[in-house]
Amino acid sequence: MKKIFELFMISFFLLQVNSFAQDRGFGLGIILGEPTGVSGKLWTTGENAFDFAAAWSFQGDGHLLLQADYVWHMFRLIPVSEGKLPFYVGVGGEIVLADDPVVGVRVPVGLDYLFAKAPVDIFLEIVPILRLAPSTDFDLAGGVGVRYWFN
Repeated sequence: MKKIFELFMISFFLLQVNSFAQDRGFGLGIILGEPTGVSGKLWTTGENAFDFAAAWSFQGDGHLLLQADYVWHMFRLIPVSEGKLPFYVGVGGEIVLADDPVVGVRVPVGLDYLFAKAPVDIFLEIVPILRLAPSTDFDLAGGVGVRYWFN
């Protein structure tokens, strides 16, 4: 995991290009928290995107977790002098690949800073989860992450 983080930090400093804030295209990076792993985002419009991850869940014995959300961004709520800082909310699902697979509905809420002069974004999110199988209960997840944008 340390090598992945170092790769993204080196990319960030080496690839300081004059591109507009990344509200289009495809981004790939890492998320740290619950879960921790690879994060991706694919913009569908200037305000909506698919956000997904393949990550390790530390709950229980720890297992691979796959998640996907459709998110709506509100760009005008928090004005910034450079880049963009949208608040976002979404809905999606997750599956934890364990002996007894866990399936849940996610409602992510977060902030995503889109740099004005670099193909990088950083994000912070909190996610209430309604677990539906094998039993029904509520949970809370969240994390911080960084993505590099391929446009």
